[in-house]
Amino acid sequence: MPRNELGQEIGEALSGWKPRAAPPGEATMDGRFCKLERLSAGRHAAGLYDAFCEDKENRIWTYLPYGPFASLSEFRAWIESDASGEDPLFHTIIDAADGKPIGVASYLRITPAVGVIEVGHINFSPRLQRRAAATEAMYLMMARVFDELGYRRYEWKCDSLNKGSRRAAERLGFRFEGVFRQATIYKQRNRDTAWYAILDSEWPRLKRGFESWLSPGNFNADGQQKRSLSDCFPAEA
Repeated sequence: MPRNELGQEIGEALSGWKPRAAPPGEATMDGRFCKLERLSAGRHAAGLYDAFCEDKENRIWTYLPYGPFASLSEFRAWIESDASGEDPLFHTIIDAADGKPIGVASYLRITPAVGVIEVGHINFSPRLQRRAAATEAMYLMMARVFDELGYRRYEWKCDSLNKGSRRAAERLGFRFEGVFRQATIYKQRNRDTAWYAILDSEWPRLKRGFESWLSPGNFNADGQQKRSLSDCFPAEA
């Protein structure tokens, strides 16, 4: 650990660090199972609303600060008013097989000066849940952050009671960093927030695992995985 002239321990020097660019809003992210493009009320609202309405119990909205929406017009108005800015920067997840929108995710708390960005507002319709496209969408967003933009840290935060989100974060390689108690309020209830993150130094290992899992050879003729994602991640050095 380096020390300053006073003998105090200080962080490692970041030689050559420069602020990064913000994520490009209009550039698509293309994969084998899905692609991501900027959320548009005109292009995506109707298809997304239909996909989300397949969740008859509205479970997908429980831990989000908005929704469910009573009508397409209400959903479209929300996109236009709250989901069309630069931060959060919402993306639609498009099924590569039929071109239909099946979910959303966003970049948020975008801080180019220090290379930190968060993924959030993740909402997978029943058409996307437990499918390879869901994992690929998260991989594509990570690859943009680390490979294209050169960020240092990628965060995932959720209600500490949201067990599904916490399992997903851990499956995708995020490391748990703690719980911020009474961090916020949404839907008139308290939220203790669980924090997870991936660092740029951890990304090369995770990237190899994602690419191995997503390779055509890892799926049988019925589209079922042969190896789990965790089995595909190389052992830590």
